[in-house]
Amino acid sequence: MWCFCPYHLPIQAFSTRKLPGGVRVQDIIEGEGREASEGDFVEFNYVCRRANGYFVYSTVDQFSGEAVPVTLVLDEKKIIKGLKDVLVGMKVGGKRRALIPPSSGYITENLEPVPEEFGPRRSLLSHANEPLVFEVQLLKII
Repeated sequence: MWCFCPYHLPIQAFSTRKLPGGVRVQDIIEGEGREASEGDFVEFNYVCRRANGYFVYSTVDQFSGEAVPVTLVLDEKKIIKGLKDVLVGMKVGGKRRALIPPSSGYITENLEPVPEEFGPRRSLLSHANEPLVFEVQLLKII
């Protein structure tokens, strides 16, 4: 008898690599086409959690499935360094999970992405000295 419930599916292990800035990355889906480079404008969805698993913010609504992707330039002066490092080298359709240390995270409050809503923004910035877990899917290189 076969069971297709998520509790009985095989667990897939993803290899983890450490980038020079200390970010740990897992490639979930490779994607296709050209790779994102520093200076590119990219459109992506993401889920952000604290390292303890506590949910902070997502660009995809978990109930409706509606997405509000973020469009940012891959520049350390505009986006948190750890997220830039994760996105550089990704291909469209690719998905990565990353553990970003505080030193590569929100070192100043003017770095993106930051949720517009007060609660998620406050939660994110009040825990800026903690590692953050980002799951990122690259939708488009503009």
